[in-house]
Amino acid sequence: MNVLAISGSLRSRSSNTEALKAAALVAPRDVHIRMYEGLRDLPAFDPDLDAPGATLPRQVQDLRAQIGGADAVLICSPEYAHGVPGSLKNALDWLVSCSEMLFKPIGLLNISPRSTYAHASLAETLRTMSTVIVEDASIELPLSGSRLDAAAIARNAEFAGPLRAAIAALRDAADAYRARREELRAVAAENSPPVTMERR
Repeated sequence: MNVLAISGSLRSRSSNTEALKAAALVAPRDVHIRMYEGLRDLPAFDPDLDAPGATLPRQVQDLRAQIGGADAVLICSPEYAHGVPGSLKNALDWLVSCSEMLFKPIGLLNISPRSTYAHASLAETLRTMSTVIVEDASIELPLSGSRLDAAAIARNAEFAGPLRAAIAALRDAADAYRARREELRAVAAENSPPVTMERR
């Protein structure tokens, strides 16, 4: 299973980023968790560039390709002024019209129990985008202020256990997601008009 991990923080050595890297360290061998590194480089969302016939910026094409290649997404984000960081919200705006996001299983990690506003706002945005928030893959890890790096988090049973359980739940949801996508493709193929050759 391929999981795309997205940190909502651009800060170096962010605890949000370290939590996602720790998830990659404790994941079983058949689960590959890849960090998305392009958040800083995404241009501001412009509906004109997302219109039919328009050419998407290269960075946006790359983001959508990585989303499309992922069986699930794992997000860990800080809270800024009771809201989702602008860089993360910008990325989600570019994904609103992205068909690859439909029914995509999403896990949400929250490293600060006090960060309730951004977590709720992020979940609502993702539900509006027709993704599937996997409740058992959406957990709190009380890392705020600990300054632990990924290796230390992975060694700590208090954190490693819940991370492994969250990954397992995300894997189960990804299996259901793949089956749902195949079902939709089959329905679309049945409902598509037959292709006819034009005689000249």
